[in-house]
Amino acid sequence: MTLNPAWDLARLVYEPMRQADLDEVVAVEYSVYPHPWTRTNFADSLKHGYHAWVLRDPLRELLGYFLVMAVVDEAHLLNVAVAARWQGKGLGRFLLNQSVACARGLGMESMLLEVRPSNERALGIYRRYGFTEIGRRKGYYPAADGKREDAIVMRIAL
Repeated sequence: MTLNPAWDLARLVYEPMRQADLDEVVAVEYSVYPHPWTRTNFADSLKHGYHAWVLRDPLRELLGYFLVMAVVDEAHLLNVAVAARWQGKGLGRFLLNQSVACARGLGMESMLLEVRPSNERALGIYRRYGFTEIGRRKGYYPAADGKREDAIVMRIAL
C-alpha cells in the first residue's frame, strides 16, 4: 500500500492504545530504536493513564503511535514512532499533529520532549514543526558500549 497523504489519512484508523496493542507496539519500537522502551514501559504508561494512541491502516497494520503525559499545564511527548516501512510518508507529522491536538484538548499550554542528538531525522522533524531547543540533559539516554548520550530538550507553545 502506498500512502497518499492527500486522501489516505482519512482512511486510517486512529484510536486509543490498549493492552492488546502492546505486542505490535513493542515490535515496532524494537525495530526502529536502538534503545527501545520495554513492554513494561508501555504497560506502565497505560496503567498510569497517560494518553496513548495508535495509528493503523485500513487492514489494521500498525503504522505508528505516541504517548503523552499531562503535568499541570505542560504536556510531555514521551514516545512517538512510525514503523520503518512507513517512515518518510508524512505519518510522523500526522502523529505530531495528533499529539499536539491531544495536549490542547487537555488544556495544556506547551509540549516538551527529549530527543537524542544522534537522531537527526527526528530533530529535523521537530524543528520544522516549531519545537525549539530549551536545554540539554547530560547523559540522559543509554548508548552503545555502556556509554550515555545527552538529550536535547525541546518545547513548543500550544
